[in-house]
Amino acid sequence: MFAICNLAIVPLRVEPSDRSELVSQVLFGEHFTILEQTDKWSRIQLAFDGYEGWIDNKQFQMISEANYNSLSNSASVMSADLVEYITTPNNYLLPIPIGSSLSFLDNPEINVSQFSFEGLKVCGIKPKSELIKTAFMYLNAPYLWGGKTPFGIDCSGFTQMVYKLNGYSILRDASQQATQGEALSFIEESEPGDLAFFDNDEGRITHVGMIMEDNYIIHAHGKVRIDRLDHLGIYNIDTGRHTHKLRVIKKIV
Repeated sequence: MFAICNLAIVPLRVEPSDRSELVSQVLFGEHFTILEQTDKWSRIQLAFDGYEGWIDNKQFQMISEANYNSLSNSASVMSADLVEYITTPNNYLLPIPIGSSLSFLDNPEINVSQFSFEGLKVCGIKPKSELIKTAFMYLNAPYLWGGKTPFGIDCSGFTQMVYKLNGYSILRDASQQATQGEALSFIEESEPGDLAFFDNDEGRITHVGMIMEDNYIIHAHGKVRIDRLDHLGIYNIDTGRHTHKLRVIKKIV
C-alpha cells in the first residue's frame, strides 16, 4: 500500500503510540510505502530517504501504486519560504513549512485531493554556494529531537533539509550521513557547505554541522546557531568551551 502526507507536519515514531519517541517528521506532500498496519497505526518507509517509523492512520491519504511511482519519478518541487499556505479542496488554508513537497500539484497523472498553491517554489540542483544561504533560513530554530522544520529541528534534520532544498539527497541520521561523501584530511581542505561530524566517548557519531567560511560552523545545538570550529571540535562562543569532538569532515558535493 502507498500513501501521501496531506497535513503540514506529521510525527514519525519508533513505536505505534502517541507516547513513543519522535524519530523524524513527515512533511506535507511526502509520499511513502506502508509496510504494515494496525487499526490505528501504520509502519511506513519514506520514498525520499528510506527512513522508517510509525504514523497515525488519521494523518495521511492513500494513493495508488501508479501514483506512488509517478511521484517517485517526477522532479522534486518544494515550498521555498519559511511558511507557505496550501488551499485545500474545501477552500481552507493549510499552513505548510519550508521543504514541503509540491511535486503532485501539477502532475495530472497523480490522482489525489485537489490542493492549490500560489507561493514560492524551489526545484532543481543549486550551486554549492547556495547551501549556507539556505542554512541561514533555519537560524535560531529551536532544537527538537526528530524535527525537520524551522519550528523545531535536530542536527541531521537540519543538514538533510538544507541539502534537500538545494536538490541533493542525503540520509536522515548523522551516523548515516557520515557514510556518504568524500572524507577530508584537514579543516583547511573544506569548503562552505561541507559537513563536519562529531562523536561521543564511545566513538559513535552523534552530531553533524555545516562548515562555513573562516572556521565557523552552523549546527543545531539548543537552537540552530553559529559557533567556531577547530581541530578539536566545536567551540561554543557563549560558554567558552568545546561542546563536540570532531571526528571527520565530509565533502558531499
